[in-house]
Amino acid sequence: MSLPKLPAIRELVKLFGLSAKSQLGQNFILDKNITDKIVRTASLAADTPLVVEVGPGPGLLTRSILDTPVPNVVVIEKDPRFQPTLTQLAEATQHRVKVLQGDALRTPHAAILEKAGMDLTTARDLPIPSVHIMGNLPFNIATPLLLQWLHMIPEAQGLFGVSNKGAIMTLMFQKEVGDRMAAPVSSHERGRLAVMTQSVCDVEKVYKVPSTVFVPKPKVDASVIQMTPKKVKLLDDAATYKTLENLLRFYFTKKRKTVGHITKRLIKEVGSEHQESVAALEDILDFQARPSDIDTPAYCQAAKHLHHHGIFIP
Repeated sequence: MSLPKLPAIRELVKLFGLSAKSQLGQNFILDKNITDKIVRTASLAADTPLVVEVGPGPGLLTRSILDTPVPNVVVIEKDPRFQPTLTQLAEATQHRVKVLQGDALRTPHAAILEKAGMDLTTARDLPIPSVHIMGNLPFNIATPLLLQWLHMIPEAQGLFGVSNKGAIMTLMFQKEVGDRMAAPVSSHERGRLAVMTQSVCDVEKVYKVPSTVFVPKPKVDASVIQMTPKKVKLLDDAATYKTLENLLRFYFTKKRKTVGHITKRLIKEVGSEHQESVAALEDILDFQARPSDIDTPAYCQAAKHLHHHGIFIP
């Protein structure tokens, strides 16, 4: 699986004039020691039949992925300037890496699987051992892309439905975003994003990436976050997840107030036929606590209760 000798990424960047575009949220890593460390946190192996990389840019993280035994890598890149370097990498590896040009936010997962030589329907009937999604995500799409994927997990849609294990994600975010995703109960960083992420995934900060390794150097450090879909689901379906999202938006808008105080506002917002059911949240949530003090299972139980009673949260 070793790669043939290729021009250094720094040389290719200079040769093709591949400067990072701030409007696309691009920041390159040109030190392979760093990308090798990121890939090691993912524990990729020969029985990982598919890795999907988002935003490969000039392809250094891709090279680190290709140094593992993984047989099939699909990269999704929006910026056409990187097509020559990525195509070169595909040809040098006998197309072990496949290049899909497009916006990851708008690329159907069926198209990703088709590029990998897989069929979505067949994959659901004969699930593959595992899928791994990786990427040094462009900072301007990182959170929207994450939220899109989180919505897909409860019902095992797209890439999250072709493996018995779901799709593991090892992704780079701005450190502040990573801190919010992994924030424990009662921490200053805990908010909607923490509960939404932790409701469907086990979340771990696996590697801190200092700003000094990026070109150009951003103002903030980054974190590599690993998210593994929960073996025991806290939510039943996408509709309940949407209820959770709305519930969290309502509570964390007034995060300094107590849960009981905020629930009284919610009782006034819903129709009279639902007020008793909303008041029953006192059996699930600690009304004396603040929103950041409530753990994820309790929020999920509250969302299931509201969804079961057909309560729409404005």
